[in-house]
Amino acid sequence: MGHHQRQQQQNHPSMDGLVNLLSKSNNDLTTVYNKLEREFQQTYPDNANPLKLVTRIKKIQEDLSSLKDQCRELLSAKQDLIDKARMSLVSNRSLVQRMQASSGIPPTNDSDDPAYTNLNQIIAEWTAQLSSETGDDMLESDSDDINKLLFSALVHPN
Repeated sequence: MGHHQRQQQQNHPSMDGLVNLLSKSNNDLTTVYNKLEREFQQTYPDNANPLKLVTRIKKIQEDLSSLKDQCRELLSAKQDLIDKARMSLVSNRSLVQRMQASSGIPPTNDSDDPAYTNLNQIIAEWTAQLSSETGDDMLESDSDDINKLLFSALVHPN
């Protein structure tokens, strides 16, 4: 039956005409493309070829979209790392302070704990970076939730 259908398609005049028209159109477009490419290569230096520039622009647009997604993932991972480091350090610091208190040692205050001070400085820098990207009004409205600021600090399309 497949052979019979192929014979009917080949013998049907309107189908043959359409196939011929599409083949001729494809050949004509290929010829025009090749001619334009040759003319552009002769007329323009390699870096100024309009055909190549259009191709490069399309590639850059695709890369930008991919890069934006990767930036989102990176910023999210960075925020997760900061959150986990903060939770771990604060938890460990609390345990050390309780152990100090139970041993009769005076607890370490914030200014004497370099790891805690460094973490707070990193978090403050991260928060400042986010606020400069998103605007101070957004930071003031919900300063405790850095995660909400994170996604608004992404690369904005021009």
